[in-house]
Amino acid sequence: MKEPDDQDPERERPNRSKSEDRSSRSHAKVLEDAIDQTLTEGDESYFEDDDSDMEDKEGSTSSNEEDYLESGKTSQEPPAPVEEEEEEIEKKISESFFYDYTDLVAAPLVTPDSGIPLDLLTLQHSFGYDCRKRANLQLIDSNSMIYIAGNHLIFLNFKTKEQSYLRSCSGEGIGAIAVHPHKTYFTVAEKGHFPNIIIYEYPSLRPYRILRNGTENAYAYIDFNDTGTLLASVGCYPDYTLTIWNWKDEKPVLRKKAFSQDVFKVTFNPEDDEQLTTSGSGHIKFWEMALTFTGLKLQGLLGRFGKTSTTDIEGYIELPDGKVLSGSEWGNMLLWEGSLIKVELCRTGMKYCHNGPINQIMLDEGEVITAGSDGCVRIWDFETIDTADVIDDSGLLEIEPINELVVDKNVKIFSMIKMDEVGSNFWLAQDANGAIWKLDLSFSNITQDPECLFSFHSGPIEALAVSPVTYLMATTALDCTVRIYDFSSKNFLTQMKFKQGGTVLIWVPQMISYSGAQICVGFEDGVVRILELYDPKGVMVFAGRKKILDADLCLRHVFKPHTAEVTALAYDRDGEILATGSKDQTVFFFEVEKNYKPIGYINTPGPVCQLIWSTKFHSKSTLLIFCENGYVLETPYPAVEEGPDHDVVSYEIHELCMKCFHFSSIKSKILRSMEIERRQKLKEEKEMIKQERKRMLIEDLGEEKANELLAQEEEEIEEEEEPLPAIFIPPIPSPILCGFYSEPGKFWVSLGGYDSGFLYHCEFPPYDKNSDFKTQKDEPFDFCILENTEDNPIHTITFSINQTMMFCGMRNGAIRVYILDYKDILLKTLKNYWHFSMHDNNYGCVKGISTSFDDRFLVTVGADSNIFVFNLFSELELQETIKAKVPSPRLGIETETIPEDIEDPKAYSIENARRKREYDKLMKEVQEIKTKKKENIKVLRNQFLHFLVMNKELPTHMQFKRTDFDIDSKIRADINKNTAHKIQQVEKELAWDKEKHDLGLKKLQRRFRDPLENDTVIVHAIKSDHTITSYRLVKPSKYFKLKRSSLAERRQSKFERFEKEGPGKKDSQKDTAGSISIQEESIIDKGKKFRPKTLSEIMIENQIEKIRKLIHKAEKAQLKILQRKKEWEELYKSKPDDDYEDPKDVQAIKEAQTYMGDFNLKTAADYKIPEHMRINAAKKEEELGQLDSLVYRKKRHMNKCIISLRDLKLAVVEEIQCLIQELKTIHSTLHLSKHLPIPQVPQIYPDEIPEKRFQYDEETLVKFKQKQMKSEGEKLEQGRQSSSLSTGGGFLKLSSGKDGYPTTRDSLSRSSKASYGLGLDILKTMEFEKTEPTEVELEITKRDEVKHLYMQQYLSDRIQELITTFDAELHLLRHQKLKLDTQMKLSDLHHVTLFQEMLLLKNFEKQENILQERVNFLDKEEQDMQKEATLIFFTAGERNFQNGK
Repeated sequence: MKEPDDQDPERERPNRSKSEDRSSRSHAKVLEDAIDQTLTEGDESYFEDDDSDMEDKEGSTSSNEEDYLESGKTSQEPPAPVEEEEEEIEKKISESFFYDYTDLVAAPLVTPDSGIPLDLLTLQHSFGYDCRKRANLQLIDSNSMIYIAGNHLIFLNFKTKEQSYLRSCSGEGIGAIAVHPHKTYFTVAEKGHFPNIIIYEYPSLRPYRILRNGTENAYAYIDFNDTGTLLASVGCYPDYTLTIWNWKDEKPVLRKKAFSQDVFKVTFNPEDDEQLTTSGSGHIKFWEMALTFTGLKLQGLLGRFGKTSTTDIEGYIELPDGKVLSGSEWGNMLLWEGSLIKVELCRTGMKYCHNGPINQIMLDEGEVITAGSDGCVRIWDFETIDTADVIDDSGLLEIEPINELVVDKNVKIFSMIKMDEVGSNFWLAQDANGAIWKLDLSFSNITQDPECLFSFHSGPIEALAVSPVTYLMATTALDCTVRIYDFSSKNFLTQMKFKQGGTVLIWVPQMISYSGAQICVGFEDGVVRILELYDPKGVMVFAGRKKILDADLCLRHVFKPHTAEVTALAYDRDGEILATGSKDQTVFFFEVEKNYKPIGYINTPGPVCQLIWSTKFHSKSTLLIFCENGYVLETPYPAVEEGPDHDVVSYEIHELCMKCFHFSSIKSKILRSMEIERRQKLKEEKEMIKQERKRMLIEDLGEEKANELLAQEEEEIEEEEEPLPAIFIPPIPSPILCGFYSEPGKFWVSLGGYDSGFLYHCEFPPYDKNSDFKTQKDEPFDFCILENTEDNPIHTITFSINQTMMFCGMRNGAIRVYILDYKDILLKTLKNYWHFSMHDNNYGCVKGISTSFDDRFLVTVGADSNIFVFNLFSELELQETIKAKVPSPRLGIETETIPEDIEDPKAYSIENARRKREYDKLMKEVQEIKTKKKENIKVLRNQFLHFLVMNKELPTHMQFKRTDFDIDSKIRADINKNTAHKIQQVEKELAWDKEKHDLGLKKLQRRFRDPLENDTVIVHAIKSDHTITSYRLVKPSKYFKLKRSSLAERRQSKFERFEKEGPGKKDSQKDTAGSISIQEESIIDKGKKFRPKTLSEIMIENQIEKIRKLIHKAEKAQLKILQRKKEWEELYKSKPDDDYEDPKDVQAIKEAQTYMGDFNLKTAADYKIPEHMRINAAKKEEELGQLDSLVYRKKRHMNKCIISLRDLKLAVVEEIQCLIQELKTIHSTLHLSKHLPIPQVPQIYPDEIPEKRFQYDEETLVKFKQKQMKSEGEKLEQGRQSSSLSTGGGFLKLSSGKDGYPTTRDSLSRSSKASYGLGLDILKTMEFEKTEPTEVELEITKRDEVKHLYMQQYLSDRIQELITTFDAELHLLRHQKLKLDTQMKLSDLHHVTLFQEMLLLKNFEKQENILQERVNFLDKEEQDMQKEATLIFFTAGERNFQNGK
């Protein structure tokens, strides 16, 4: 990751301020004066011998590693060496010595003898903030903060909001700043060629010390140690030098190359000044000052990431015990010990500590504070982090923050610093999205919410516009905001936020908006918006309104003319037309008076970068169009057509007489002519010297000798002339940066790249209708040389009102002011200028520059996020009461309808919308033609069908055959053949999609359906609302199958014993599983019994059932009497004697007396857990599997019962349908007054037969397709009420006999057969209704009526009995399932407990294994030591024995 200021420094900066040499000379002079003063006063000598310091410095610099020496080879040598000769006496600077700021500060560069004052521009205020610069926020006292703004250091009182400024001394920018721990000094590290580090005293702001030659181009970071005696600095590309300074003596103590890539940060260890840490792009490095035999050295140890991914490290903190805690790009914290990662810290659930990079880590009052790019500040326990260690191979440790503060949405905290307020815990936070926050991290009940102290643009500021009537300015940037400032009173007024970033902005001319209240803004998605500024205090106040601001913005117009970002906006001189240019290579024109009605657009040969309308001094109104790729166009005023625009097919304007100038480089020709001119002057000078020498020689030696001598000298001096520079044309055209009109048909242009360094005066060639822009090559006819702009071209130009000053914004952030004669638009007097660096020299290109409406102020904006306001007339002091006037609101502005904004970046542009509308219109016409053709064909088809019908009505011998209607049989054959071919083609085309969807369906089935053993089935009661739901059961896994084999070998668990004994009844011997299985069998049997029967079968079965019940009742009573007698006899026989003792009780008493007192207490020293009582992770896992298998069996039993109950309901419904059919037959024979109400057939719900969801046929698919098409049609119809979808009724229709359970063809046939006999009798009776019945017939009729009434009542009772019986079965099974649900909940809790125990056992086993390995290692080491000791003892004994001999 590269910081914005880490740019390529190879290009030179020729416009560098000339004050460096002067400052160095003044430094030497002041130093000598101070030396003389201290010596004459007789005080302690200003210089002291310091041989030890010199030796240390020599040892450090001479022993620098090869990487630093190699980097020195590629760069220039410093102008002043760090080492001195050993003989030279070291000099120590007095503590009371200060430099003169006026001798050090960079001054503007002014053309000599031009009379331009140095204070031509005076900085009045800064509205910007470089929020993306590292550590660009420091607290200097309790009320003030400092930050870098281009070439200035801003002192901002955040309570009074007053600013003061300190300019850069190098004139090339500021790299880093730091504040002394005691807040008595602050340090400014400059940029430039071998820049200085200047230490200022605070609050006097006097330069106290200057540290030289610490790096080659710029400093990236500086930091004081905890006591403030040492200063560490690290440089940018190319050397990345790390230097430790004794800053009070201006001496480098140690120096070494930090790394080969960007280094972001360097800090001292607060507990040990001899330890430092640096971090940066893909690395972290740990440094230590080590005293070696060659002197004091700086030794670095590079951190090794190991298994962890390499990351850029922005934030870190040194812990008191030497460990380092750093952040990472993905948001976790890394704890470093030595040079290795000890552990990576994350949040619970493997969540990141922050969602994004951790930019800063701090240690405050025993707590670790982290600030991240996710806008969160989290507080962590220090002890937890400090003692963290790895527990598994992942290298991660999960911890949770103590407290957390979410600052706001779209906040990216880059750095934080604690405020010096007693009794509070307030912090200032730098937001990389353009803000400074005040945060309260006390986390108490009175904690304040985050407060945004200041808000700024984030990133490069793209455009600037100044009001034509007052001291207001508007800015926009890619941060999607438009901001309004009052630069006279130094106040920010208001802002408006959008979905896309702004790219260009202009203030609407006063002739259009007299009050100067409108602003035109272009955005990166091609949208142009007209905003209106007004004072909300003049608007009617409504109840509940928020705080009234000083200004507000509202949207007036919005349109999208382009498909790419808008780069240029311009109103013509009369304010009638607005022209917009874009990177999509188009220029669009709008008629302002008609609410910005589109006129049309023209295409350009390249991306547009600037638009300028001709001034009133031109006879015609023309538009000057600058394109980035070297094209400049001039187009006349477009013709405005009256009438409606809905008839316009396209907005493109074709017949427009455009002139084109295609720039061709002449820089090489200019340089060649300048070289020729230089050589000609040199020759003339030599010739004059030669003639003068000849004259002198003739006077001294005579004419002949003089000629001979001169001839010999000419032969000796004769030199070959160097070739002239070659003519060069860059292969890629130089980009056009800016330009302006000079005269009609002529213009000035500034280019970048190879052609920079000049202003080119160009003229359009005559208009040629047949000319080709691409082949055209044109050269400027004149040019102006711009000093010191070879690599620093002019990026933007503006003029003062009276055209006497030309203000130029340079690429390196400098401002150049050329003084011109009055109305010198031809730039004949373009010579004298004032030049000064304001914005950052590396990335602070001036994007916009403008003067106020009265030329009193100059405002500049840059790519470094800074906005500077300058006073053009320093001798005229502004009154303190001056303030910009915000335009008053128009009458009725609060009631106006706000136009609908274009927020979608993919929305159609004006031209694309027009084309889309024309395309839709054309398609509509085509569709109408198709519809008419189809209607004609339909009429012809109906006529043909009518002829076919007429043909069938004719006699057979007169009818035409079907083939006679064919005009040509081949036509039909071809049609059939084509149809078959098309069907085959469609099948081939859809084969891949068909296979794809088949595979997708199979995958879904394998993933979701195949693992299911039972889906959820909900059985509904018939009379009540009660339901019973089955368990959604998954098929047993491999894990279950492996553990199932050991179920028989284990002893019963508490859960199983609880199930058997019941919740408190020890004498109960009923098993739940058994009861469920019995219930299942009974339900299944009942389901089998319930089948539709005929009327005769029902009557016979009833008689048999009555007789069977009576016989069974009698037999049961007889058996009961006999059984009771046997029980009494057995009871009397088994009666024991009075002195009888149970052998089991005797044995139990004997064992108790024998082993009384033998308690194996777990607290005993010799107690060991028996093997069968020991538990480990494997046993716990097996127990978990046994619990799962038991739960599975219970649920499966219950599911079988519920499925059987569902089948029983289907059988009951089928029988009820048969009975109702018989009731209807009986009703047909009875009088209406004697009819009983027919019961309703019970309903089968879709969730009772879920398997039907996976059954479909062609009819189902067609219905689904129709439903889908209908829903899509309803979405297209806007403003109409959505009609209800007729999807074919419910899931199951009782009237449908296709694939349904309730009414099938078989059941209907059975019911018809059952009622066949009765129906036949009825028909026979009806045949004789016409005759008078006899008495016998009347008697038979009465008997039949009685029989039918009885059967009617019986069938009704039978239906009610079936319903009641089924509901009773459901209630009983539901009660049992509720008990089982309770047991399943208990089993779930038991499952969680077992799983947690298993995890704990696994962790314990890992720790025990680690400890066991250590014990084994120590045992082995002890054994080895014992062997060595034995060997030594044995050897010593032998020696003593030999000595004794």
